[in-house]
Amino acid sequence: MRSRLDPVNKVARMLKRHLESSLSYFRHHITNATTEGFSSRIQSIKSAVRGFRSFKNSRLRILFYCGKLELMPEDCH
Repeated sequence: MRSRLDPVNKVARMLKRHLESSLSYFRHHITNATTEGFSSRIQSIKSAVRGFRSFKNSRLRILFYCGKLELMPEDCH
């Protein structure tokens, strides 16, 4: 923070603001990568379903692709 360079000070302030959440990973070893992956997948599906007439059809498509549904009946060999 003692630097005279604005970009350095900007990064230092950002690191100070996010220090607690950055250190949280090292304490708990948990990230939100799975959530971000689902969000990205849903966004790409939403862009593909822009022409659907109803929200119900869009919702079914998202559940189908993100739900990892098992489509084979249990009694099949």
